[in-house]
Amino acid sequence: MKLLIVSPGKPHSAELVDAIRTYETRLRSALLVEWAFPAAGSKDTEGAAILKFLKQDDYVVLLDERGKEIDSPGLAAILEKKLTSGTKRLVFVIGGAFGVSDAVTERADTVISLSKLVFPHMLVRLLLVEQLYRAWSIRTGGKYHHA
Repeated sequence: MKLLIVSPGKPHSAELVDAIRTYETRLRSALLVEWAFPAAGSKDTEGAAILKFLKQDDYVVLLDERGKEIDSPGLAAILEKKLTSGTKRLVFVIGGAFGVSDAVTERADTVISLSKLVFPHMLVRLLLVEQLYRAWSIRTGGKYHHA
């Protein structure tokens, strides 16, 4: 299964590149992580750009502070379910600075929150890829997650 992370704006900031790559490298043996960086803009412009990256059979997870709050085992359960159901591509959408358009929210198969706190989307990129690695570790019985 492929993972696509869609995050409007510029590619990763220099301060976060190495940290993000660390988790991508750890995941690489099991899951290919790809990134898409549509141009930032108004909610509607950004939303249209995000939707262009999505395929009909993608399972889309929107990250939104108003979404369902889940823990790391909950993310691992989503990953497990999608892996065993034959999903070809799991897509995570990180909203821009002003959120996402209604069209993107309607396209999402599920909406989750990483936290009720609000983070800059550059930092969310790092948090998400770390949590995906943690979820993979939970799923495979690895030692990274201590619960």
